[in-house]
Amino acid sequence: MLSHHQVAAAARIGMLTREPDTVSACDEALSELSRALPLDAATLLVLDPLTGAHRQLAGRGYTAETSQALAGEFVTTPWYRNVMRRELPPSISADTEDPEEFGPRFRQGWFYAERVHPAGFRDGVTGALRHGNRLVGLVHLSTESPDAYDTEERLLLASVLPALAALADPVTRAADLHGLPADGGASLVTGEAVIDLPGRDRPRVLRDEALHSLLHAFAGTAGHRVRLLWPTGDAWYRVALHRHRPGPGIPADAVLIHETPTEPPYGLSPRELEVLTRAATGQTNQAIAQALFLSLRTVHSHIEHMLRKTGSASRAEATALAVRDGLLRPAPDHLAFFVER
Repeated sequence: MLSHHQVAAAARIGMLTREPDTVSACDEALSELSRALPLDAATLLVLDPLTGAHRQLAGRGYTAETSQALAGEFVTTPWYRNVMRRELPPSISADTEDPEEFGPRFRQGWFYAERVHPAGFRDGVTGALRHGNRLVGLVHLSTESPDAYDTEERLLLASVLPALAALADPVTRAADLHGLPADGGASLVTGEAVIDLPGRDRPRVLRDEALHSLLHAFAGTAGHRVRLLWPTGDAWYRVALHRHRPGPGIPADAVLIHETPTEPPYGLSPRELEVLTRAATGQTNQAIAQALFLSLRTVHSHIEHMLRKTGSASRAEATALAVRDGLLRPAPDHLAFFVER
């Protein structure tokens, strides 16, 4: 029967899923496990969404390099497949389980003989971390005591696997960390890769190569957010770019992009939006005409239409409105004018 202390530890691990600092929360989760279960070493690993390799989020008695190397070998063994198919985390000492159903016993295999036993460990237990029906990582506990993980200990670990998975998942928490609304497409973009978020459609604006240039420019700024409008085909979208916190599996240049469909604000055309954006950077009409390969008369006409549609009394009032409400379609070299720091 689980003790009050073990139940309290499991509850505290569940509460850690609310913490914004994932790495610290994972470290604290292992500390709680060390107080509730026998262990001399432990590792909490996340699956890198870009490479598929395991990365250590937190460890006790394992360096990140050792833990990651062992995980890379372990996933090639039949015992890894056993972990994947079991609801109750299997242990090294579970020699009473049917080998015909669950495969060869762990202690009879090369991984135990060559990796585990020489390190002094006599028992261990491994749990698969699944979040939203996706495999996101592993947790492994090791101890020098034999036969340490009986059914109750394994049941306790099984009870906290969902919380550990929520902590380890590098992408599900992305939308929550930025306070995004529940609707709209969202993805993480890094370099040339796009990481889809569970339950979110990939933003349609990512089909536009011009927006990718803007994403790269934003990643190179010191800003934390920029809001803009982006017409794609016949549709318009309100778009927000957020600098995302780096972490295991999430590189430092990661940008979270979120889009929601919108009607053309104030009836502005894509060209009027470009003129308004350049006006907001302080460019003169002559400079705008040269940059967009328009006549000066055409730029004057766009400015007049823009003032009328937005109900602005002056160019300055219109540009202030654009910056305030994110009515912008900046070019990469003008992005620094609009990022929020």
